[in-house]
Amino acid sequence: MKSLKLIHKIGLIVFTIGFLTYLSLFFLGQYQLNKIDLKEAVGGQTFSVVDKYAQHIYGTKYDDQFSFVSDFKAILSQANEEIKSKFEISSDVASKIANSTEGNSFQQSAIEKVIGTPTEEVAQWQIKQLTDYTGWMEGREYESAEELVTQLEKVITDVNNSIISQKGFSQDNINNKAFTITKQSEVGPVAQNPWLWLLLAIGIPIIGAIMYLLPRLKTQHAGIKNDGIFHSALKNRGWIGILLGTFLISFYVFLYWFPEYMTSWIVMVDPISNILSGNPASQWFMYGFLYTLAILVMGIRMIIKYRHSPYQMVRTVSVMFFQLAFAFVIPEILVRLNQPYMDLKNMWPLDYSFFFDYRLNEMVEAGTIGLFMLGWGIALFTLGVPIFTYLYGKRWYCSWVCGCGGLAETLGDPYRQLSDKSLGAWKIERWLIHGVLVFAVVMTAAVLYTYFTGSSQLLGMNTYNIRAVYGFGIGSIFSGVIGTGFYPFMGNRVWCRFGCPLAAYLGLVQRFKSRFRITTNGGQCISCGNCSTYCEMGIDVRWYAQRGQNIIRSSCVGCGVCSSVCPRGVLNLENRDENGRFNQPSLVGNDSFGVQS
Repeated sequence: MKSLKLIHKIGLIVFTIGFLTYLSLFFLGQYQLNKIDLKEAVGGQTFSVVDKYAQHIYGTKYDDQFSFVSDFKAILSQANEEIKSKFEISSDVASKIANSTEGNSFQQSAIEKVIGTPTEEVAQWQIKQLTDYTGWMEGREYESAEELVTQLEKVITDVNNSIISQKGFSQDNINNKAFTITKQSEVGPVAQNPWLWLLLAIGIPIIGAIMYLLPRLKTQHAGIKNDGIFHSALKNRGWIGILLGTFLISFYVFLYWFPEYMTSWIVMVDPISNILSGNPASQWFMYGFLYTLAILVMGIRMIIKYRHSPYQMVRTVSVMFFQLAFAFVIPEILVRLNQPYMDLKNMWPLDYSFFFDYRLNEMVEAGTIGLFMLGWGIALFTLGVPIFTYLYGKRWYCSWVCGCGGLAETLGDPYRQLSDKSLGAWKIERWLIHGVLVFAVVMTAAVLYTYFTGSSQLLGMNTYNIRAVYGFGIGSIFSGVIGTGFYPFMGNRVWCRFGCPLAAYLGLVQRFKSRFRITTNGGQCISCGNCSTYCEMGIDVRWYAQRGQNIIRSSCVGCGVCSSVCPRGVLNLENRDENGRFNQPSLVGNDSFGVQS
């Protein structure tokens, strides 16, 4: 026993060393700008302008990504200024064009007279833009020359505002280029030997975690023991939990909006990406790799902890399998085979980009396999959800298949007791999650409207702006930064409980048309509170158990932990006929409502 405890402690030390090594990679990058890489990244048309401002940093080795990225973005900003001054239309052109028209009637022919020879690059672009922007004005009679000039000035302002997006580098473009060039310019120790750092920063923490977990098979009994969990600095919003939450939130902020600062972590997994897809790693591959490892390693912890429950062990193996195979390996292999990237277990509206134009075009252009993917995705949410949810409740997806649920059940398991069980939280939950579902439906309808009509305007709103707001607010902030980063603060199912539109859809079916319920035997309940404490969805299970009432809440994901931690066998997950699901509180032996005691 002492030797097992020693292995347990050594494992914690090894994991800590490995994790600190992983964090140190953030500061080990070295960067050197290469002219060939820069030309490839910015494109040939604008390279001559960018190259002029990059001369002073060619060959300079930077010891941190922050100064390198800052200087690179400054180069693009300088290039933008030159491009804008080159193509900018002077404000006095408006009056010149107005003076070249007959009376106060606008004629587009006046544009070429004023701008100059259309064979010159700048004049050609200016004429085209002004012609495009004034098409609706052709032949229109204005009350005065001043009114025509005012309208032309607005047009010129709009054209000038479009120069950067068309000829230079927009802010999004600058951020994308910054990530591309920073990764290509990585020349530090990680880039020189990624396999070594993969072993040190990923392999060692895994070895440490396994050494820490395996002795629990002998040193700890299976199941929940309530051994000081609410006095833990890690598991009850203590200083370790706060540090971990801060790290997770910071990680997601960098991942979504500043991946150029994470290049050492991304370069480290290049070999794995090249093996699977034949391509260098992106920030999303790195994230998927770490996400999968977290589920696999913490899945082992889950199996050890709940080894007394066959249901929990099989369920955990299921989410581990679906994450590894369907969410990580198969999509990468599809890319290697020149097929569209697709997680075959993910579905709309959780996969909110499924109906985006580029995704639809990609699937249609891929031929038979692409059309199968399109049909499969549609069938999942139109047929799969109602059929399987009717038969098994939403647990078939949320607790057995979903990657978000898989991470919550494994990595987030130490924090399930932090979910708010109050009535107020339940009210907020219902408004939020169904509000997100409505938002997802509206956004998707707008996206499909644009796809089929070609118009980006719907009821006075720009459909691209709608999907951008959804992607930023829901797809990034809610599901990522809050959904995972808040595990140590609000429990492990923050996203699933308050924001997931698919969980809302599944929950509506489960609540009103399903065979699934958790039955309770009130006469056996001793009110220990284990079930409520460890319900990750914030359901006060004990309240139902004390009254012998079935639990059919739409939020219940059927994880079964409430049943697994019950010392008296009060709670049972059942798939029966629909009769008696909506039972009233009953006592032991009272089957008048169709509930077996």
